[in-house]
Amino acid sequence: MKKIIAASMLLGLAITASAERKKGGDAPDPAIAKAKADSVASASKKGPKPYSKVITDKAITKKGLFTVHKVEDKWYFEIPDSLLSRELMVTTRYSKTAGGGGIYAGEMENQQTVIWEKGPNKNLFLRAVTLISLADSTNEIYKAVTNSNLNPIAWTFPIQAYGKDSNSIVIDVSDFFSGDNQPVGLGPYSKKKFNLNSQISDRSYISSINTYPINTEVRVVRTFNSTPSFMPVMSPSPFPSTTLPAAYTANAVTLEMNNSFILLPKVPMAKRMYDPRVGFFADDYVEYGDAQQKAENNIFICRWRLEPRDEDIAKWKRGELVEPKKPIVYYIDPATPKKWRTYLIQGINDWQKAFEQAGFKNAIMGKEWDPKDSVANLEDARYSVLRYLPSDIANAYGPNVHDPRTGEILESHIGWYHNVMKLVHDWYMVQAAVVDSKARKMEFDDELMGQLIRFVSSHEVGHTLGLRHNMGSSSRTPVELLRNKAWVEAHGHTASIMDYARFNYVAQPEDNISEVGLFPRIGDYDKWAIQWGYKATFATSDKEDKKIVNKWVVDSLKANPRLWFGTESNPFDPRSQTEDLSDNNMKASEYGIKNLKRLIAQLPEWTKEEGDKYENLRDMYSALVGQFNRYMNHVAKNIGGVYETPKSIEQVGEDVYEPTPPAKQKEAVAFLTKQLFETPDWLLDKSILNKISNPVANEVITNVQANVINSVFSPARLNRMIVDEGRFGAKSTYAVETMMDDVKKGVWTELTSKKPIDVYRRSLQKAYVEALINIVNPASPMPSGPGQLNMKTTDVVSVSRAHLVALKAQVAAAIPGISDKMSKYHLQDVVFRINKALDPKG
Repeated sequence: MKKIIAASMLLGLAITASAERKKGGDAPDPAIAKAKADSVASASKKGPKPYSKVITDKAITKKGLFTVHKVEDKWYFEIPDSLLSRELMVTTRYSKTAGGGGIYAGEMENQQTVIWEKGPNKNLFLRAVTLISLADSTNEIYKAVTNSNLNPIAWTFPIQAYGKDSNSIVIDVSDFFSGDNQPVGLGPYSKKKFNLNSQISDRSYISSINTYPINTEVRVVRTFNSTPSFMPVMSPSPFPSTTLPAAYTANAVTLEMNNSFILLPKVPMAKRMYDPRVGFFADDYVEYGDAQQKAENNIFICRWRLEPRDEDIAKWKRGELVEPKKPIVYYIDPATPKKWRTYLIQGINDWQKAFEQAGFKNAIMGKEWDPKDSVANLEDARYSVLRYLPSDIANAYGPNVHDPRTGEILESHIGWYHNVMKLVHDWYMVQAAVVDSKARKMEFDDELMGQLIRFVSSHEVGHTLGLRHNMGSSSRTPVELLRNKAWVEAHGHTASIMDYARFNYVAQPEDNISEVGLFPRIGDYDKWAIQWGYKATFATSDKEDKKIVNKWVVDSLKANPRLWFGTESNPFDPRSQTEDLSDNNMKASEYGIKNLKRLIAQLPEWTKEEGDKYENLRDMYSALVGQFNRYMNHVAKNIGGVYETPKSIEQVGEDVYEPTPPAKQKEAVAFLTKQLFETPDWLLDKSILNKISNPVANEVITNVQANVINSVFSPARLNRMIVDEGRFGAKSTYAVETMMDDVKKGVWTELTSKKPIDVYRRSLQKAYVEALINIVNPASPMPSGPGQLNMKTTDVVSVSRAHLVALKAQVAAAIPGISDKMSKYHLQDVVFRINKALDPKG
């Protein structure tokens, strides 16, 4: 290709020279010579042109954060010198998407901090900022930190002109935004995920650029090559991809994306340091200083900047309620069905009471989007929006965009999937229909569905305020209080709407508890967490603020244990679980099962709709079994559980780690024996199964039993119980061999009763044996390395082997007394499997 271009250039020069000679003989034409000289000079000259030569009288100009000029087909930014080296946040959202990819208009693709910086040779750099380490510029160590954290140059812009007053820089941004550039486009993961290749330049263009006092908005249409792949995936990939339907029709995928440039505050907001006893999202960086003896990891919470109006500062300091200078406002996507908007707004406004505890009234509010505002768009960084997404995903989510220097939340776009209504319908029907008659049908009345939407709205807004899930909150409510009508309606079944506590499944029909005592609500913990995160301490430094809020935590938890935060990421603490209720998983689950037994009897009637081909019954039976499965897992987590309660040194004499009480662990095994290991025949309702399930695979109950056995006998759990006994002593723990014997007594009762072993029990017993065999003689090598359990150095294999040896002897001794043929075959097979595991070469 280069040779062809070169040949064409030579041919052009030859023709030009020939024309010159024909016109003027040996001497070149002066006009042509001058034009050539000007052209060469222009091509070789580098550097800015006069402002009027770039921003001509044809320019369409808009003033804002960046002054934006459109001159014919070119777009220019005029950037004031005052913005050089100022940090800006760039958020990239989809404004229009291709169907079938699980991405929707309004969702975020990327966010990045950037700075403009003058470069050599009359260029302007755009650097992408990665905040990992920081030092004060007055410290000697500052230079070392700076030299070891060089930010990449994302793009170079030749300076086209200087502003009229020489205090601004004009650059051409056309190619930058319309091109395939990661800071303002798709990242490599998204390209891989959606099977997108190179961007097609003649089908990609800037749609619009608008600018405002604190932000500039750029909307770009991007079209990518995409060749459908028909080859089967031979091995799982850590980056799975899917070809979008558009690729099959056009070998191309078109997206419309919006970039928001928003200026970060010149004076950063004061930080509030993170505390693991209060559930806030956090950001961090490592701080270095000359006076340190160790590097300090600065971890700080994410929160909005709430400040009083200037005229109210004195009142605010006196503790009077004041309105914030800038309230937190969420707008409702105009694509939201009208009948649900009121409930979504109520869910937002429900947080006003929480902010009053922090000293602010009318601090947060929901509003409908003004359709008359034709300039702003829903992706505009000035607005926080609840985006209504046309998706069959049964979910919602609440993210935030924050200043990485301080955690200041700048805006949020809540993702609200249309099918979240299916989710809350199934939850409420399964957990509350036997108590609430309004939940006994497949389509709820608008008022009931509206209240369900309201609670989810409050939960997701809580995330956008900085709050994490508090999965431990529900464990602070005694189980019997959940049946106390007066108490639960006054206080709520859980102290936090940020828990996954859902609905009060413990309540029984005879308790006559209304929706007020069945629904989640913003509770004591939520109000206190907002107070802790947003109330001013008037401290003069981060360290002083940290001391003050630490005392708040110590004093508040001592006065009210319901304020406890249980992290969503603790795999060992049975108090911190999703979908559970109360301080006793066994008793709560027993009440829940009583209601499930009532529900399954009514399910065919309550799911009936004209023309339905048992799809409703299939869905709700599956939801019912899913609820039963949750109960089993809630209980199982108590076995080998370890309580973790973060504390500061002021909480004298209290340990952070302690074992789950052994009595509660034994109670968990007894529960599983009764409710799961003894075949739960009530779940095997043939009048339902024969309408919805083809009997060609395991019944669902078999899968639940196998999963729980594998969980109880997992190497990690068994090893944890062994370590616990060594740490805390035999009297304070549930010995692993005692637990295994207790489970064996529940699973293998037929060895002594001589009763026939039904098909479900046979599957359960095989799963039991296989779980232990896989420890003693694993099918594949156990993973090893840092953080991995080294099975060769633990007692897990030893205990499991001894247990198998003892079980083999018991089974072999029982076989002669078993008269049922299938039971005998089964037990003989068990002996064979154990022999093979203990002596693979025998």
